[in-house]
Amino acid sequence: MRNSIRVSLGIAALCVAVSAMAQQPVVYPAKGQSAKQQGKDDSACHTWAKQNTGIDPAVLAQTPPPQKTGPAVGGGERVGGALMGAAGGALIGGIAGDTGKGAAIGAVVGTMGGGRKARQSQQAQNQQAQAQRQQQMDTFYRAYGACMEGRGYTIK
Repeated sequence: MRNSIRVSLGIAALCVAVSAMAQQPVVYPAKGQSAKQQGKDDSACHTWAKQNTGIDPAVLAQTPPPQKTGPAVGGGERVGGALMGAAGGALIGGIAGDTGKGAAIGAVVGTMGGGRKARQSQQAQNQQAQAQRQQQMDTFYRAYGACMEGRGYTIK
């Protein structure tokens, strides 16, 4: 239970950090550009970065990465766990004199273990999707920043 809480807190912290990192960089006029000129340059560089990277941050913001959850999602971890648990339980139950009861207990325990494995797999997939999304945003903002720097702005 404690590990689940730690994992949940870690994922929450990661999401907060990722959303903070995905923000557009701050642009300062370094050569006395007017606000009007900065707006034009911002628009031009946004378009340029979008064309050159193939990434549109507006589209990424509107389509969150898929979050796989629930017991229906998985690669058969529960079934595999149940089968392995039943086999192990039957073996132990056979030694103790009650194969059926041992198999049933083993199946329940195996299903629970398989469910845990499925949740861990889902979390890993969700984290990978979030990391890929972050990488796309970083790529876009590097291109945008390079364009703005080329037009005489300081990027932070």
